[in-house]
Amino acid sequence: MAQEVSASKARQGRKEALALARQSRWLVVAKGTNLTELDMSRRPGDSEVLALILGPTGNLRAPTMKVGDTLYVGFPKGGFEGLG
Repeated sequence: MAQEVSASKARQGRKEALALARQSRWLVVAKGTNLTELDMSRRPGDSEVLALILGPTGNLRAPTMKVGDTLYVGFPKGGFEGLG
């Protein structure tokens, strides 16, 4: 069963966002028209991961969702159809 958490009620800062990313096998981040995929088993550096997943406030960007072993951050231009 999926767990839904409201980002406005439970902010995820650097530590929490990084922990969430490290629990995932894949990280897929949408920023504008760019889509970046990271294989988290290759242990990318903290600064690389945080630069992708944190917004200007220093909190985890929205929307964020975890589907299976993949963490999706941001909203891709074409929507979520076909992801996962």
